[in-house]
Amino acid sequence: MADHPPTWWWTRFFFLRMLGVIYALGFLMEVQQGPALIGSEGLLPAHLYLDRVAATMGGEWDGFLALPSVFWLDVTDTALMLGAWLGLMLAIAVAAGLSNAGVMAALWALYMSFVHIGQTWTGYGWEILLLETGFLAIFLAPLTRFRDLRPESPPSPVVLLLLRWLAFRLMLGAGLIKLRGDPCWTDLSCLVYHYETQPNPHPLSWWLHQQPEWFHQVGVLFNHLVELVAPWFIFAPRRWRHIAGMLLVAFQVSLILSGNLAFLNWVTLTVCIACFDDSLLQRLVPRRWRSLAPPGKPILRDLPRRTGLVLLGVVALLSIGPVSNLLSSDQAMNTSFDRLHLVNTYGAFGSVGRTRNEVVIQGTQDPNPGPSSDWQDYELPCKPGRIDRAPCVVTPYHLRLDWQIWFAAMQRIETNPWLVHLTAKLLHGDEGIRQLFAYDPFDGAPPTSVRLSLYRYQFTTGGENWWEREYLGTYLRPLTADDPHLKDFMQRQGWPTPGN
Repeated sequence: MADHPPTWWWTRFFFLRMLGVIYALGFLMEVQQGPALIGSEGLLPAHLYLDRVAATMGGEWDGFLALPSVFWLDVTDTALMLGAWLGLMLAIAVAAGLSNAGVMAALWALYMSFVHIGQTWTGYGWEILLLETGFLAIFLAPLTRFRDLRPESPPSPVVLLLLRWLAFRLMLGAGLIKLRGDPCWTDLSCLVYHYETQPNPHPLSWWLHQQPEWFHQVGVLFNHLVELVAPWFIFAPRRWRHIAGMLLVAFQVSLILSGNLAFLNWVTLTVCIACFDDSLLQRLVPRRWRSLAPPGKPILRDLPRRTGLVLLGVVALLSIGPVSNLLSSDQAMNTSFDRLHLVNTYGAFGSVGRTRNEVVIQGTQDPNPGPSSDWQDYELPCKPGRIDRAPCVVTPYHLRLDWQIWFAAMQRIETNPWLVHLTAKLLHGDEGIRQLFAYDPFDGAPPTSVRLSLYRYQFTTGGENWWEREYLGTYLRPLTADDPHLKDFMQRQGWPTPGN
């Protein structure tokens, strides 16, 4: 097989199914978390956001051109839920092998529509990475037929090349932002801190944190090898391309094993499938299935060939901004250069925190709340809270509120007004927001007061507890439901008082 021209039937087979799984997870998040985050009574209601965009841009049509989304037509809770369920069903069909260009285009447009109204919840690199990958998938999938192993719908080598171009930019961007962003990546000390201070550690993160310094230095060197060296070989002949792809896959697996980084690494794994042709991937297929792939090199018909050349030209033109960014000493990470997120620039952990601070939400039912009251902690599913609770494993699913509170601890409350809205909802016993919590100390009854406290968390070295924590001070002063300042703030933001 190694002496024959490469074929890519199984490459497309695995790529589309993996992408279908990730799309399904993305839409499942909208089904389960969307109402509490961007619904009409959510923390950051989508309809208010679109109203502000329309007012800023001078009308809904101009708003749509700036921020394309099907939800300009209807952004009611019913429309949001219908969109989420439709996306979930289509994604499940793709994961099961029922995909064509029309289905992939619908998934891309629907998911982009959610990303564009998600505000702070969807402002991360894995969202635009999924969109860029999903856009290319439209041209890799069969045009009309659903079976991706049919000889009349061959996989486009141009699209596979563009997927490798995406992998190249993705990995090299991540490597360069590290060298430019934090000296710990050059003195090899970043992993001494990373496992403890990353957004959502899991149990293996604790073990990795305990390892000696030389272990962490080797980890940083492996990081540099994969992000700065291996990408150059994904355009090389088959053997070197496969070796580079295996390094990329091994690296992504190690990241998945070391923490909960949403579905970033899973989308990257999907993109990396384009590094492998059938000579390797068919080994993962049961022998009785291998005959399903047509023998010989696929022959592209005129329409797919012309479409591929047009796509190549579009991506080449749109790559000017991302490449300029890669070469810049002021490199930005996770940035789009066009409103459809067709070609983007990426990067992760350009800086690594040395300490871990956490915003802890606390409530009391004391009728006269004060410092000596019995303040009890609310627990989120995957955010460090109780010191004896083990870190969770949630990847590739993503808990948006847990993730965002990690960022809030590095910022001031003024930067995160949604936390005030969250506080107001807890004070009124809002049922929708309670669904995002793992533990409500008052079992649904509204507390008399809620405050946000700031703690420093550190991994323990053993014993019954996973964490130890130190109180640092107040993040948001205690608020009550009838606090006039709270009511005034809610009114100025356009948020209805919960329960009214």
